[in-house]
Amino acid sequence: MSQISIKIKNSKLGLALELSSFFNLMKPRVMSLVLFTCMVGLLIAPINVDFITACVSLLAVAIGSGAAGTLNMWYESDLDALMSRTCLRPIPTGKVKKDQALYFGIILSAVSVSIIYFSANLISAILLASTIAFYFFVYTIWLKRKTPQNIVIGGAAGALPPVIGWTIATGSIAVEPLILFLIIFLWTPSHFWALSLYKSGDYKKAKIPMLPIISGAKTTKINILVYALIMSPAVIAPFFFNFASLFYLIASSIMTVYYIYLCFKLYSSKIAKVSNKIARKIFIYSIFYLFFIFLILLIDNILK
Repeated sequence: MSQISIKIKNSKLGLALELSSFFNLMKPRVMSLVLFTCMVGLLIAPINVDFITACVSLLAVAIGSGAAGTLNMWYESDLDALMSRTCLRPIPTGKVKKDQALYFGIILSAVSVSIIYFSANLISAILLASTIAFYFFVYTIWLKRKTPQNIVIGGAAGALPPVIGWTIATGSIAVEPLILFLIIFLWTPSHFWALSLYKSGDYKKAKIPMLPIISGAKTTKINILVYALIMSPAVIAPFFFNFASLFYLIASSIMTVYYIYLCFKLYSSKIAKVSNKIARKIFIYSIFYLFFIFLILLIDNILK
């Protein structure tokens, strides 16, 4: 192989790695869940949206989610470097420079809001801009390092995508997307506090005031169980507000009962090693739980 061919190959590989690093700044796993919940809000709305408009608008939401993730990583790069869960992110590893991440996040924010404004409507653009701003300014800058309630208040940003999806289709807000908002909002504390419980060493090292660090494991377990219980009425509410069938009610109830069972099992555990194992199980299950709750709701609305 000639030296020119090797240089071209290395150049392509370098470009691919650089693009991959910028993509990872956008928190693709979080983005996929955001995109999915937004899509559900869009598809269960009473007004049909043409395929191109739907795709372009959902792309805007995905870019907006990536913008929030990028700005979060830019601001928290010092904390990310201290934590085993985040130390391999693009900025701590030097794959992306801090100023590059900042410019990238700002550009993505402007592009996403502009796209959704022209493809959908003003209210969707306002909601998307508010989501990015809330996640960055309120959660990341203001709450994250100051209060153990950071997750509770900051969860509002992650709960808005289905509302945005609904407004893309209707241009207005109704009770249905607000219930979807409540499901995610009330799901968030048990999800993230379970993570912070078995990763408490990381958060302590980074001096992030998560609930287990400030109030201890016992209080955290109680709060996880309480939020799981408070969430359950919101999860079954679609049936009682007539935008889900008995099939959804039964399936979501079964999944929720198991969620509460895991949280109660965590609350009852006394040995730290056992608690951490259950907390990790709750964290993993909670991701699949939210996904399937929204998937069942979507299938239910398609079939009726």
